[in-house]
Amino acid sequence: MVTQKVFYEEALAEYSDATAAIALLRQYRPYLEMIPSMRRLDESLITIPLPIVRLQASAASFSGTSSKQSGKTLGLPCDVAILMCDPEWKIKTGVEIFVFIHRPDEDFSDLLGRWRQTQVHLSYGYEWNMPFRYRHILSEGADSTYPLFVIFEGTPERIKRGLKGAYLPFITRRDPNGAIAEEPIELSQTEALWMDDQDTLHD
Repeated sequence: MVTQKVFYEEALAEYSDATAAIALLRQYRPYLEMIPSMRRLDESLITIPLPIVRLQASAASFSGTSSKQSGKTLGLPCDVAILMCDPEWKIKTGVEIFVFIHRPDEDFSDLLGRWRQTQVHLSYGYEWNMPFRYRHILSEGADSTYPLFVIFEGTPERIKRGLKGAYLPFITRRDPNGAIAEEPIELSQTEALWMDDQDTLHD
């Protein structure tokens, strides 16, 4: 069964809200533990659906554009960006999570390719185009970027195999029309190995 567009749209609309984003992270414990304050959840993260960043000069040069175009803005190919914030100091921390929802008619190479494109865009300096209510928060990019894939029960099995084989974390949205479960899942051996690799890269 091919993922239907309405399922994708429902998921995107839901995860655009911080409360739903927290519920999403509850399903992947390593990311839940990155939230700065569990007692002030509503002040500890910012969700940006279909986010936009402004590239710095080095990134514009790397992409083959002229120096006159440095500082250009572009839309990231992820669906939702989750930025962690310190609720006490009202500043953004160094952790950013990028959510990729399986889109209609999207195969494994397309889904994985969106994360790879995001990695390329973020490999040089960038700053966020922040939502209006968060314009006061420092918007420079972070060094710690993590992906989280959301698939559906109807997602082809090869996509699940591919994500497992690439050691990329994913959760299955079991009821596209309802709220996602808030019970955390156990960390699998594959997920544990992936997190260890990320910790090594960022050390």
